[in-house]
Amino acid sequence: MSDIKLKIVDRDGKLHEVDAPTDMNMNLMEVVRSYELAPEGTIGICGGMAMCASCQCYVKSDHQLPEKTDDEEAMLAEAFFVKDNSRLGCQIHITDDLDGLEVELAPEEG
Repeated sequence: MSDIKLKIVDRDGKLHEVDAPTDMNMNLMEVVRSYELAPEGTIGICGGMAMCASCQCYVKSDHQLPEKTDDEEAMLAEAFFVKDNSRLGCQIHITDDLDGLEVELAPEEG
């Protein structure tokens, strides 16, 4: 089993350094949920289908991420608090390349 380290700043500004498995086909939103870094019902509302922006995060490190899909682009175009480094956590799959990734959760919409 292979784990990578992620740094995630929650919505209260607290830094969490967590381990994330690369062999379970998880995405960043699921990692945030598994560590309960956001209150239940405030992240991953659509179940990871890129149909809401509840898992929006700001990528702080220089990791090379896959291009945004059309669905992700469309969702971010309608979301609040969007920045140049905004991504949907459900669209960032956990791979060995992401070791050391640093993200900050965007404020909750609503």
